[in-house]
Amino acid sequence: MGIMDKAVASSVPVIPRPVVRKIASRYIAGGRLEEALETIQNLNGFGCLATMSVLGESTQSESAATEKLEQYKRIVGALEANDLKSGISVKLTGLGLALDEDLCRENLEEIVFYAGEKNRFVRVDMEDSSYTAATLELVLDMHERHANIGAVIQAYLRRSLKDVTRLAEAGVSVRLCKGIYYEPREVAYKDFDTVRQNYVLLLEELIKGGSYVGVATHDEYLVWHALRIIHQMGLTKDRYEFQMLLGVDEDLRRILVNAGHKMRVYVPFGEDWYEYSTRRLKENPKIAGYVAKDVIGSIAKAVENRRSYGGTNDGTSAVQERTIPGLVRRV
Repeated sequence: MGIMDKAVASSVPVIPRPVVRKIASRYIAGGRLEEALETIQNLNGFGCLATMSVLGESTQSESAATEKLEQYKRIVGALEANDLKSGISVKLTGLGLALDEDLCRENLEEIVFYAGEKNRFVRVDMEDSSYTAATLELVLDMHERHANIGAVIQAYLRRSLKDVTRLAEAGVSVRLCKGIYYEPREVAYKDFDTVRQNYVLLLEELIKGGSYVGVATHDEYLVWHALRIIHQMGLTKDRYEFQMLLGVDEDLRRILVNAGHKMRVYVPFGEDWYEYSTRRLKENPKIAGYVAKDVIGSIAKAVENRRSYGGTNDGTSAVQERTIPGLVRRV
């Protein structure tokens, strides 16, 4: 983790909101559903699958949880209507988990059933550790009746080894990531290398247990270990996929796709972009580093364009004006 990464991450609170929106547009597929659908269409064209997610987490009322449920259903319907290769990701606090577990269970079953009718997969996001146990219990319960539901396991949690054993025994599909929420040391490993090693251990246990695994990482060290395990265990391509966030390390994504591996991209959209963006930047300094490089690269390109093509009346480059990306980035 570089000094630049840490510096950018620590400066997030003082970055003006419009600047955050500008630099976050690469990682968020806009505020509207139509923008997200266009992004997924572009990803499909480059050989990638997608998982669509609505930004925003905990709801404060039963009516808000119902509205979130209806929003998820509209998304599934839009994916079907546009024949896009994408599932959805849901947050249980959005469906009412913080209000009432029975309410959440009813809402979750409704969206899983609705998605299943359209042959769409529902990935249940993992939130902070206060919800881990309840989330896994709901997924395991739902999986007994619906095959189109999967869980997320965070490698930095100390409990995850036991959790992957249960999920593998039940045949649940697992998205394996490092984890981004701040957790106390009693709950989560803090050492970077320890988290990496635990990730590899969990991946091996899931694959040996027969789970379908989404290898969700931008860490090429972990990608290499995943490729090693795939090779050594002779896995067929229907047993795993790689997963990445929208806009992060597109070079590595392209390498894996060109090598013939299944790739899924997490596509968040919605009006609650600021909270998502700042949390990603603060809690994952590596992504902050990518952002810093993008900003520096954009400034350098603008300067070069101004030198090469001359400026407009307001002092900006004519080429720069024509090439400023919108909220939907073609990937």
